[in-house]
Amino acid sequence: MSTAQHKIGSGFGARSTADDVLRGVDLSGKLAVVTGGYSGLGLETTRALAGAGAHVVVPARRPATAREALADIDGAETDELDLGDLESVRAFAERFLASGRAIDIVIDSAGIMACPETRVGPGWEAQFATNHLGHFALVNRLWPAIAPGGARVVSVSSAGHHYSGIRWDDVHWRTGYDKWEAYGQAKTANVLFAVELDRRGRDFGVRAFSLHPGGILTPLQRHLPRQEMVERGWIDENGTPLNPEGFKTPRQGAATQVWAATSPQLAGMGGVYCEDCDIAEPAPADGTRTGVSAYATDPEQAARLWELSAELTGVNAFG
Repeated sequence: MSTAQHKIGSGFGARSTADDVLRGVDLSGKLAVVTGGYSGLGLETTRALAGAGAHVVVPARRPATAREALADIDGAETDELDLGDLESVRAFAERFLASGRAIDIVIDSAGIMACPETRVGPGWEAQFATNHLGHFALVNRLWPAIAPGGARVVSVSSAGHHYSGIRWDDVHWRTGYDKWEAYGQAKTANVLFAVELDRRGRDFGVRAFSLHPGGILTPLQRHLPRQEMVERGWIDENGTPLNPEGFKTPRQGAATQVWAATSPQLAGMGGVYCEDCDIAEPAPADGTRTGVSAYATDPEQAARLWELSAELTGVNAFG
């Protein structure tokens, strides 16, 4: 089967920063919504987009913390949003739609990783619910503001998607919970969401992308015991990174999502998974966890996940 998953020679790479990919790009008059835009990669994403002239709306589970983090960034505003609470998603979307503004960029950057088994809403597994279902409901509820702008929607996934495809018989991990496989399923869902949203949205001029930002030590690791990070070879017993060159800085980590959201090189394209500021190649047949797994870009699985997500959330802008 042919695939669009091939590098285009962007001229950028793993060490490019968000400022690098925005050099010469004028976002004046553009409005971006960035979930998680007050911490880690999200904060650097907000800083870069605002620096290029965009107005950035940052919905946050902790709005007071967000306001403090964004205090020095002109052109950023905050609002309240808990992605694990569909009522909170609905309320935020209604407040935003009431403002009458169109959206040019959505970056679904918020997420949780490898948390202990946690249930939210009607007993949903927290990583699938927060990383995927919350963003699914958010984008669908904001659709009246997204479509007129011909926006780009960027779904932040991870190389962690290689840990697991969608567990169709038990997406909420009623049995046998594994925090890393649950994370993998949620990250696969992020990729599949972009595939199907791009298919549904392209006739409206809306294109969607997913991506792996790279390995970065950020607050995303807050659920991991230090000893586990030591055992994985990320840090030593004192918390010092063991292989600094193997990790990106937050500004480098933010680059791929900013590139996917703004680059003129991607004009007329969509539905692809990116890494290191370029389109990623398909994962090799030997099982090496690089590039993108075939199950994460399978259009049939993407359509199936969309229907399941619409059923679970009760939201579907296209149905």
